[in-house]
Amino acid sequence: MNRPINRSPSHRASIWTRRAFVAGSLALLGACSTPAVVDSAKSATTSAAIANEVRVISSGGFTAAYKTLAPLYEAASGVKIVSSYGASIGNAPDSIPSRLARGEKFDIIILADSALDGFIAKGQAVPGSRVDLGRSLIGASVKKGTPKPDISTVPALKNALMNAKSIAYSASASGTYLSEELFPKLGVAERTKVTAKKIMSERVGAVVARGDAELGFQQASELLPFTELDYLGPIPDEVQQKVFFSAGVVQGAPNPEGARRFIRYLASPAAAGVIKDTGLEPVAKP
Repeated sequence: MNRPINRSPSHRASIWTRRAFVAGSLALLGACSTPAVVDSAKSATTSAAIANEVRVISSGGFTAAYKTLAPLYEAASGVKIVSSYGASIGNAPDSIPSRLARGEKFDIIILADSALDGFIAKGQAVPGSRVDLGRSLIGASVKKGTPKPDISTVPALKNALMNAKSIAYSASASGTYLSEELFPKLGVAERTKVTAKKIMSERVGAVVARGDAELGFQQASELLPFTELDYLGPIPDEVQQKVFFSAGVVQGAPNPEGARRFIRYLASPAAAGVIKDTGLEPVAKP
């Protein structure tokens, strides 16, 4: 399941072949210099810049796919994609909830489906704008050269959790599920209170790679890019949390039409191959 991500030029060239229409153009102003014309020119310049730019904030689960797809879209469409990253939930300064609460301007948010639904319910994202992009599975990794515990069955997973001296898990949706639902369900909650740590504003893979935790859990799409790790596989289906990563238009987005065009591309069959290669199950079929 730990398949290498194909980033060859031929693979990239086949991802996206259509050029999106770029809205807005600047009028030639000649020698006109009256205040009204200057104000009009500034307004036209601002409008054109907004129409040619889409601001996106993505949570970690979709990041690997996004970092390949966004440049492909930019190259084909001429639209500038301005990217930011943060956790789906939580109050870390760079989390999506914190940044929206501060009034930061985005056109698109990409995050766990339940979190997006919450933003829609609170009026921070546009109703009806949710588009599912890919389904995620929680997996586990260890540092290369260290023992690789079996997590393929529920009893084996429980044994691995009980024996691990240190465990790292995400502060986002997958980590909330692990700490609040799975650990108690498996009867390991008392043990993990001592050994497990929620990781804020950093990927779990980075913590495991430098040896600060011997066993790390996060979405497979976030663990697979770390070549310093051995990916153990997903946790068993019986206890798996299957989360969709979804995109939505932010309420008050500066460029809502540009946002919808980019979301359509991310949800298209043209993007599905990249999404699959990065550890997600795409909604669209390649």
